[in-house]
Amino acid sequence: MQPDWYPAWRDDAFKQLVAKNAQLEKDFRLGHWPRYDYDLTAGKLLFSEQGIVKVVTEVQVAGSTSAKAGYWLWAWANSNMPGELLEDAKRVRSFGEDNGIDELAHPYVTDAGDDLEALGWELAGTMVRVCEALGAYRSPRGAGGGLYLILKSIKWAS
Repeated sequence: MQPDWYPAWRDDAFKQLVAKNAQLEKDFRLGHWPRYDYDLTAGKLLFSEQGIVKVVTEVQVAGSTSAKAGYWLWAWANSNMPGELLEDAKRVRSFGEDNGIDELAHPYVTDAGDDLEALGWELAGTMVRVCEALGAYRSPRGAGGGLYLILKSIKWAS
């Protein structure tokens, strides 16, 4: 279930995410650093080159995809995620509950088009829009999935 306005709203959220991520690429070279590391305990995503951290971001976890399982799992429904990194995901869940949007309020989301990466980016874009985040980053995971992180702040490392 979803309200009539939601599909166009979600498409617009994805377009906004593409523009935000393009700006992050331009300003901070995201997507071009040879290495990244995330620390979910500290809520940080670090980009580095030759062992030197260049860019530091604060993150929240949106969710993850799994090709093996065939679905998106919202971070708020994943007991393996640290609670302090779920505040924004919980905001999205509340937004979904308040507006009757099942894919935001239910733990698992499947994709009729069978393109989990596209679904992950679309749902991450929804979270970026609801939470007014700076952008999103996808970290590849085993079994053809990805962990989607929402960027809350970003700066050059000192």
